[in-house]
Amino acid sequence: MHLYRSHTCAQLSSANVGETVRLSGWLHRKRDFGGVLFIDLRDHYGITQVVADVDSPALPVLDRLRAESVVTIEGEVKARSAETGNPKLATGEIEVFARSITVQSAAEELPLPVADEQPYPEDTRLKYRFLDLRRDTLHANLMTRTKIVADIRARMNEAGFNEFSTPILTASSPEGARDFLVPSRLHGGHFYALPQAPQQYKQLLMVAGFDRYFQIAPCFRDEDPRADRLPGEFYQLDLEMSFVTQEEVWDTMEPVMAGVFEAFAGGKPVTKTGEFPRIPYSEAMMKYGSDKPDLRNPLLISDVTHHFEKSGFGLFEKIGGGGGVVRVVPAPHTHE
Repeated sequence: MHLYRSHTCAQLSSANVGETVRLSGWLHRKRDFGGVLFIDLRDHYGITQVVADVDSPALPVLDRLRAESVVTIEGEVKARSAETGNPKLATGEIEVFARSITVQSAAEELPLPVADEQPYPEDTRLKYRFLDLRRDTLHANLMTRTKIVADIRARMNEAGFNEFSTPILTASSPEGARDFLVPSRLHGGHFYALPQAPQQYKQLLMVAGFDRYFQIAPCFRDEDPRADRLPGEFYQLDLEMSFVTQEEVWDTMEPVMAGVFEAFAGGKPVTKTGEFPRIPYSEAMMKYGSDKPDLRNPLLISDVTHHFEKSGFGLFEKIGGGGGVVRVVPAPHTHE
């Protein structure tokens, strides 16, 4: 048997009942029922319930360990009754009766809990980021991000694109924000710039004849943080295509974007390929006041100049008569 585990904490099922197994992971939760101790053992893959009673030599060891201690447990897989089973867990049909235990790392008192999702101050979460990243939500978010990036790469490869990694230390190039500068050790008084986007390098690739390029590119911009990006850095799907028309760019990328969103939308409706609305700039500015409108917003800006031509409202009549425009945003009526 492997030194640390024969299975992960998400693999065991009723088919393994009666087997002797070895699991390694973190003590997620402890529940003491007076002589019987229930442990939720967690690893990257999931959770398995471990049981120790007075007949188990593991009981006194588990009893003194704090949450987030790392252990290796060997024991027998037993079936859980219909009343005690947990359908929310992949391993909810079984539990492991602990026969022996090896403590890999005993935890001290935690500065923030891992087993629940209660909010904590940001400075505490960042100071103890290794604990924060163990929490279910953040762990799931990171894994979702990894899967999305892998899915994008597969779709871009399928569309005939080649992935190239471009340099990080580069010369300054004009973009929409300030550069982050890195002093050069070899050339005193000179600085590298971190790329705001791989613009220069991808253009080199295109004029060199590589035809279709993409990269999940890091972009460094010395600007204030926004709601959808970290301060100073973010990643973007960066791509270039040679000898294509605007229509071909749309036709190539719509399936990629629609496919990624369909795969990770969790059942929410996604606009299908070929149904993406194409809104001219003038129409977008007229209706939404933005060239990147949120189409979920039902409030549209309307031109009502003609309604005020002879309204008796002097200011608006003057605006309309002088070639100006009166525009409004209708608001729904509310009733007490």
